[in-house]
Amino acid sequence: MEERDFFDEKEVQKPANLSCFYCHQSDEYQIRWLVRTKKKSLSGRADERDRARFAKARTYMLRRDDFVQCKNVRCRKRFEISGLQSVVFIDN
Repeated sequence: MEERDFFDEKEVQKPANLSCFYCHQSDEYQIRWLVRTKKKSLSGRADERDRARFAKARTYMLRRDDFVQCKNVRCRKRFEISGLQSVVFIDN
């Protein structure tokens, strides 16, 4: 089984306060995240190794956006998101 078989996926947007590297203006941006929620149980075709991997699996979020465009009308440059983690584990 693949790792994708252990999770349900959905894409969400969450706000983040970032500042542009060029004009240094701070603003709130909507960042896209892929949320992988651990399924309640495995399918019947799983073996012992898959069950062990499933027991260790945790719900997590994966950041989809690496760059955002500055909201300042005079700047409008794309800058890299560096202050946010790219993977966040969620404990339920």
